[in-house]
Amino acid sequence: MVRNVAGLLPELEDEDFYLLSGVEQGMRFSEWVQREKLPKFADLTDEEVDYRLERGLKRGLIEKKTIQYEGYTLQFEGYDVLALRALVEQDTISEFGSPLGVGKESDVYEVKSYKPLALKYHREGYTNFREVHKERDYTSDNDHVSWMYTARKAAEREHGILESLYPDVAVPQPIGQNRHAIVMEKMDGVELSRTRLEDEQILGVLELLLAEIARAYTNGYVHADMSEYNVFVNESGVKIFDWPQAVPTDHENAAEFLRRDLTNIVGYFRRKYPQYVPDDLESDELAESITADSFETITDFV
Repeated sequence: MVRNVAGLLPELEDEDFYLLSGVEQGMRFSEWVQREKLPKFADLTDEEVDYRLERGLKRGLIEKKTIQYEGYTLQFEGYDVLALRALVEQDTISEFGSPLGVGKESDVYEVKSYKPLALKYHREGYTNFREVHKERDYTSDNDHVSWMYTARKAAEREHGILESLYPDVAVPQPIGQNRHAIVMEKMDGVELSRTRLEDEQILGVLELLLAEIARAYTNGYVHADMSEYNVFVNESGVKIFDWPQAVPTDHENAAEFLRRDLTNIVGYFRRKYPQYVPDDLESDELAESITADSFETITDFV
């Protein structure tokens, strides 16, 4: 888990951010930025660069490595600080709160502005960059791709998808985005995996979820990673989150991903509530109705 760096903002000075931005700029060309290039990238004197490097190293925002040259790279904490400061300067957020969730590819915190919001830091590629680089479409054609680029592209992609889907589909309202960070509405409710539905709610919630999958398809996207872990349930209905891996409906594998999403969701309900989910509720038939824009209710399939 990458540590929360919100407490560092008050003690960092403008020149510290110039240095961090300079390292960020240099990392577009190389994972380790040569010390000699930092004054140009950061627009600081040699003496100022040395002082700011010391401060950044002390706070764990950058890392130093001597290879064939003295090089520096951003830690994720340094990237977090840059994104967080930008979001504060844009008045997107004003306060930083407690963690809401920590995962393999993201960390989510509560933040505040005019209302409670959620800040999601994408972590793709930080610990398993080679695997992510192979799997994700937005890295496959780039020769020099760092974890920083991978995480930023994931955030840009997810934010764009949320903007395309909201409010027609029950997804978190997107508020803002900078670098690898997204600000969105804070979701109320409980993760589906941790919910024990009442008997009379089971098929109703499943039907709501299938309807949202269908609406997402109508609006041009297949989630492509649907499970009980990226659905929130509350008294108002359901909300689907985590969209960076979504594919457009004209993607060559969109139909396969749609069937897999439906298999995952129907399979989860069938395992947890076997006496309520009919055996003849088939993912292939559901997928055909969604792609034909004819899905209405579960009862059409049982």
